Amino acid sequence: MTILHIDSSITGDVSVSRRLSAAALSKIMAAQPGAKVIYRDLVAAPLDHYVMTDKPGRDTEGSLFSATILQEFLAADTIVIGAPLYNFTISSQLKAWIDRIVISGVTYKFTEHGAVNLIGAKRVIVLVSRGAVYQPGTPWTPFEHAETYLKAVFGAIGIKPEVIVAEGTAYGPDSRAGAIAGAEAAIADISTLAT
Repeated sequence: MTILHIDSSITGDVSVSRRLSAAALSKIMAAQPGAKVIYRDLVAAPLDHYVMTDKPGRDTEGSLFSATILQEFLAADTIVIGAPLYNFTISSQLKAWIDRIVISGVTYKFTEHGAVNLIGAKRVIVLVSRGAVYQPGTPWTPFEHAETYLKAVFGAIGIKPEVIVAEGTAYGPDSRAGAIAGAEAAIADISTLAT
């Protein structure tokens, strides 16, 4: 089994999404102790914005690098992603990574009936952190474009991600602690699902 672990938070040691992605990885590793882990910190080693000459299969340095990113994704059975919400959406660092794995004709193809998965089954676990509360019925609901985007973009390549959310982390220490505890309780249930 190969696990690809992605972190995209810019807040370092105080990051909630980094804490949660590490916890999720630990739970999976407890169930799959022989698993190989590939770690990519998109802040420590940021990717350039994707341009057409970066598409795998072209004779450019960017294309070769993008092919490496794509191969890490294709080789992984499980992908664990720490995804903080910044300005109502995912970080630009995470978007640059997604642009290198969601490629028409490679990971999916368009048909008259919608997109078709070309890569087979993969498990994607997304650990989302949000400073405010965006649950349905709250004033911030219409502004949530991280969880919804990630579900849509992975859905477009035939993957239904598992999403665990910690929100309200900016509402003070008690709210932050409660949000983390709730997410960690959800993470405690994922080890038996590891494949």
